[in-house]
Amino acid sequence: MRPSLQQRFRAWIAAPAYPWVTGGALTIGAVAELIAYPGSLTTVIGVLVSSSSLTWRRSFPPVAVVTVAAGLLGFAGDVSLYVSITVSGLIGFYTLGRYRVCHPAVTVAGGALGAVCVNLVHINTWSRMDLPVPPLWQKDSLSLFAESFLLTVVIFAAVMMGDAVRSREQSRHERNLAQAQLIAMERQQAAEAERAAIARELHDIVSHSVSMIAVQAESATYTTPGLTPEARDGFQQIAGTARSSMAELRRLLGVLRTPQAQGDTSLIAPQPTLDHLAELIEQHRAVGGEAELKITGERVSLPAAWELSAYRITQEALTNARKHAPGARTVVEIEYGTGRLLRLRIHDDGPGPEPRPGSGTGHGLTGMRERAALVGGRLSAGAGPGGGFLVEAELPWGTG
Repeated sequence: MRPSLQQRFRAWIAAPAYPWVTGGALTIGAVAELIAYPGSLTTVIGVLVSSSSLTWRRSFPPVAVVTVAAGLLGFAGDVSLYVSITVSGLIGFYTLGRYRVCHPAVTVAGGALGAVCVNLVHINTWSRMDLPVPPLWQKDSLSLFAESFLLTVVIFAAVMMGDAVRSREQSRHERNLAQAQLIAMERQQAAEAERAAIARELHDIVSHSVSMIAVQAESATYTTPGLTPEARDGFQQIAGTARSSMAELRRLLGVLRTPQAQGDTSLIAPQPTLDHLAELIEQHRAVGGEAELKITGERVSLPAAWELSAYRITQEALTNARKHAPGARTVVEIEYGTGRLLRLRIHDDGPGPEPRPGSGTGHGLTGMRERAALVGGRLSAGAGPGGGFLVEAELPWGTG
């Protein structure tokens, strides 16, 4: 698309050579004016310095102070106002406002003071030229300062124009920065969504295959006749390895799903076990819940995946109790049964299953069932025999 005339003009102004072109052109014009209308030495120095100093106004904006000072000095040296002084002075005050070398009010006040000084020099010149100049203390003398007023208005307009351009460019920069941050955020969200999609695909593909290995290896110990004890142990090891792999896969997929996974030290912290259930019960009580822990049987050390699954199931059940049955009493029962079977029973005396949905997006009851199935167990949830809500899970971790 071809750029518009306004866009090309802006690009030309923003070019690095622009100050040199304009400063050089004004200097050449000043020389031509001085040749056509010679002035005093003060006027010549002021005109040339004021015009030529503009070439450095972008690389060193404070040089605009020299520009306006030389312009006022050149105007004070001669009652004739050269065009080059007028243009360079306006550009100098514009530069001071554009780059905010100092506060605009200070710039305007300094320019107004300079205009008054120039006006006083001109009044003195008029009096020496035998012009009818009234004394400064008389009422009619106020008209002599019309020059100061006019110069102050022009200086104010130039400074304010420069400050307005600066404010507009700053607003444009902030808007572009906010837009860039928004785009980066949208890209990050898209990347996180893609990561979650990859995690779901991996879970659907890999978990199905590994779980089939675990089930078939477990079933082979019962359906294959004439197995030696070594072969039976081998099948059990295959099944256990497959389930452990599933547990590790689930943990890794959880990291992949989590947007704040990077830099989260909790991901490398030790995973909770059944030994942490007492702390979990205390946490439940600390937020206003009433809970009791009952343990039956001798505590045995289970594989890490089984310990973590049992803990998370209990944790989720207590969370649901707080959410759907606030104030209800919850009993957590852990039974280390014979035949290497871990039983969990979490029961509360709340209103029952009415307000509790039976499905979710990877949370709640669905998540608990997934955790139980991950280690080859089963989980049921629903109304308790005496009311309330009951979660029961059986997690087999081997054969005796």
